[in-house]
This record gives sequence, structure tokens and C-alpha cells, in this order.
Amino acid sequence: MTYAPIRVGIGGWTFEPWRGSFYPAKWPIKRELEYASRHVTAIEVNGTYYSGFKPATFASWAQAAPDGFVFTLKASRFCTNRKVLADAGESVAKFVSQGIVELGDKLGPILWQFMATKKFEEADFRAFLALLPREKDGVALRHAVQVRHESFAVPGFVEMCREAGVVIVYGASADYPAIADVTGDFVYARLETAQENEAAGYAPAALDGWAEAAGTWAGGGAPAGLPYVVETSPEKKPRDTFVFFIAGAKVRNPHAAMALIERLAT
Repeated sequence: MTYAPIRVGIGGWTFEPWRGSFYPAKWPIKRELEYASRHVTAIEVNGTYYSGFKPATFASWAQAAPDGFVFTLKASRFCTNRKVLADAGESVAKFVSQGIVELGDKLGPILWQFMATKKFEEADFRAFLALLPREKDGVALRHAVQVRHESFAVPGFVEMCREAGVVIVYGASADYPAIADVTGDFVYARLETAQENEAAGYAPAALDGWAEAAGTWAGGGAPAGLPYVVETSPEKKPRDTFVFFIAGAKVRNPHAAMALIERLAT
């Protein structure tokens, strides 16, 4: 069986409790991205949700990370935290035009995350998906949406995303419902339930399970036991797979990512 690349990572790289637990003692703060990007294979950047950055900043991130590393970017809250999503065109254009293409081949999917209170309104969400550009300055753009309201768990939403080629994020959370349907040419999973009483955030058996699921996704399949909305699956083909350890006991997330990477390497 052919498998697409699996990248495993964390949210950001600046977190004080990681100093001395993930980063070595007295490791220079200015070199934290350098260290993190050599111990995990992807990073989801949360800062882009709150503010814009200059092109030189994206270029510096790309330079600090090794070949093959990928950054996914959380889109600006001004795009997603609005009553009428169809009106987000200007904000979407501003976000993709700030210089993200300076990441080059290290630019991964863009994550469009919605508030847990945002309900599914079919016409408005379809209009929003139509605003998402396929490329910027010759660089292909891929898009993933994370919705966290139960009203999205309907076939119409899944089929809409499949038609648009937009991925639905699978968010394993104790607080929000999840949708595991595969809708695009990659898979984006956010594992949000790390426990501080586990050295690697998750029990060994749980990490074994996520390793198996990641392999299934990368091989083009759909892991058993996850919450699916529709019975039909898209074409079975290898899919780039992104797995991020986010939230929960955040101090454990780098260790969870490294433990999963180790399992996938065997």
C-alpha cells in the first residue's frame, strides 16, 4: 500500500512551561523554533489568528525550520468570527496577502476555525467556502475548516465541503462534537485531550491507536470507530495527514507528538 506523508506537531513553539520540560534548560528563547522544528514535523501557528505578520517574519520561520517541515496557519479571527460569513471576502484576501507565501514549500493548510456558538447556515457557509482562494502568487493554498457546533453534523455540510475540496478538521475534544468524514485531498486532525498525569499526554495504548489511525488516513482509508456523518467515503487514495496535539494539558503536547512520531517510524 502507498502512503502519503504524515506530519505530527504542536500548536506554536512559545510556551513558558515547555522551557525545561521540552526545551533543554537555558535553551535560548530566540532559537526555540529551531529546536521545536527538529523534534516535531509540523507546527500549527496560532498567532496568525490574532494578528497579522510581515512577509519577513514568515520568511524567517521558513529559514529556521528544516527541509520537509510544514507550518499550518490559523486564519484571522476577523474572517471567521462574524455573523455573516459571506461578507468575509476582504478579510480573507487580507489574510492570504500578508506574506504567507514566503513560507514556500513549508506552507501547509490554512485552518479556518469557528466559534463553538457558530451554527450551520447552508447558504452562508457555501458562500464562505467560495471565498477561499486556491492559490496566491503561484503558491497553491489548501484549506481546512474546524466547526464546533452540533448543527454541522449533517450530510449537507459534508457534501458541501467535498464539492469545494475543503477539509473538515477532525477535532478529538471533550467539549465539542467531532466530524471525522474525509472531504479533501488531505486529513487534518487536532487531538485536544492530553492529560498531565501521562508523561506523553496520552496512555501508550491511545497513542498506538492514533498511530494506526494516522496510517489509515495516509493510506487513503477511514479509521474505524470515529464519528462519521455520511456512509459513503471519497475515492481511496493516499492523503497527506496532519496530526496536531493541541490544548488539554498543553505541557505534555510536545512529548505526545514525539511519541507518535516514534511509533510511526517503526
